Amino acid sequence: MPTACETKKITNFFSFLIILLILVSQGCGDSSGYVTVDLSKTISVERPGRQLSEKPYLKVAVAAMISPKDTEIYYRQILDYLGDQMGRKTQLVQRKTYGEINALFKKGEVDVGFICSGPYAAERQRYGFEALATPKVRGTNFYQSYLIVNKNSTFQKLEDLRGRTFAFTDPDSNTGKLVPTYWLYKWKETPSSFFTMNIYTYSHDNSILAVARNLVDGATIDGHIWEYYNKVDPVNTSKTRIIKKSEPFGNPPVVASTYLPIELKDRIRQILFSMHENPKGQKILAELMIERFMEPKEEWYDAIRQMKQNVSQLKGITDANAKS
Repeated sequence: MPTACETKKITNFFSFLIILLILVSQGCGDSSGYVTVDLSKTISVERPGRQLSEKPYLKVAVAAMISPKDTEIYYRQILDYLGDQMGRKTQLVQRKTYGEINALFKKGEVDVGFICSGPYAAERQRYGFEALATPKVRGTNFYQSYLIVNKNSTFQKLEDLRGRTFAFTDPDSNTGKLVPTYWLYKWKETPSSFFTMNIYTYSHDNSILAVARNLVDGATIDGHIWEYYNKVDPVNTSKTRIIKKSEPFGNPPVVASTYLPIELKDRIRQILFSMHENPKGQKILAELMIERFMEPKEEWYDAIRQMKQNVSQLKGITDANAKS
């Protein structure tokens, strides 16, 4: 006979499988455009090393902050604009996780990327990220993590989610993983000790979907993304409530590979910084709720680095206790 603990683990495992199946089946059939896509079939990337920049096109990576279908729709406009201004073709490169995108930069397989603030702040030297620009969105260069629950739930604060199910976006996400982990760190808790079960949705819109449909009890997401969907397509955000917001962090940056020549980096900066002054560029930015691109400042990301350091210390203590 299985023990009570073993029975709980088995139940949680099957609950996890059910949630994933519902996300896939319902996401693909939803008219709002939330879909699950097999990213193993995205553009293949050969390893060109330092010769990459000599080709007549730029390979632009986009981290999976929103689902692949919406990424193609919204980021394609910026990529096409960038390519037109530079007289080059652009190629959109997507992967399922932030980690896979990071690895492409480390190998010199992509030129430019739209990435999360978390990997940039904590791993920029390891992966060779150089920040080119950051978007100014809704009047600010900063964004927050939103803790959301279903609109009809009784949850009012993070403490109410103890023993519940939770959705993270990506293991390397700032707003979708690091922030809630840090909140728990301050209570000497970890996600595994606080929540009954947690899953990864691999995009912020999928996390909104999971909460809206009561597939999980809560999630943390990029506040800009919640606000964007709440304005242009509130079918799912309208079914959620925000019960906590984090401190502000520097907006996710546009970065360049260290393999990209300086003159190309400067040209991309110039194009992005002046995009709001061009009628076509201004129209694209307006549709994305971006006011303009600006030069980033490293201190905007110091809070993320500090959170990462604190959480890592707790993990080290937890691992040591588990071995003793």
